[in-house]
Amino acid sequence: MSLGRRQWLKVTGSVGAGLALGELGFQEKEARAATRAMKLAGAKEYTTACNFCSCGCGMVAHVQDGKLVDLEGDPGHAVNQGALCTKGAAMRATHESPRRVKVPMYRAPGSDRWQEITWDQAYEKIARKIQEVRDRTWVATQRDGDVEYPVNRTDAIALLGGAQNTNEECYLFNKMGRLFGTSYIEHQARL
Repeated sequence: MSLGRRQWLKVTGSVGAGLALGELGFQEKEARAATRAMKLAGAKEYTTACNFCSCGCGMVAHVQDGKLVDLEGDPGHAVNQGALCTKGAAMRATHESPRRVKVPMYRAPGSDRWQEITWDQAYEKIARKIQEVRDRTWVATQRDGDVEYPVNRTDAIALLGGAQNTNEECYLFNKMGRLFGTSYIEHQARL
């Protein structure tokens, strides 16, 4: 590529003008920071975890009037230190998608259609199914030779956690699994 004398003067003049404006205080970073601060004024800040791949990346959500206005990586998080992959960066679009399911859905056996149900109905169905499986597969004792030992367990229920779960949630999962009578409590990273 060859530059003529006039083109060279235009380019150097434009670069010089840009540098001069930068020295006068018109810096892009400061302008972006000022607009960002105005955008998030009055928004509540919540920390959360990305739910895509279960790596447990931290995110900071800004909510204003019940609506998500900004979502970014948490710079103080040990896993991602503020960085997000493309899936995590696109989380806001997923959150605002009109196709996002916001209520429990149920598909009856043999049906080809989903129907909305209430949260109470969903809790009832889940609780009934867990109780049914637990009762049907309960093992109270186990023999070892001539001795019978109490075991009080079921081998038909398992719980699987992920890295996006907090320590407190994992503690509650373990307690719930023990109450169900299962020792099959696992983490997705080991599988």
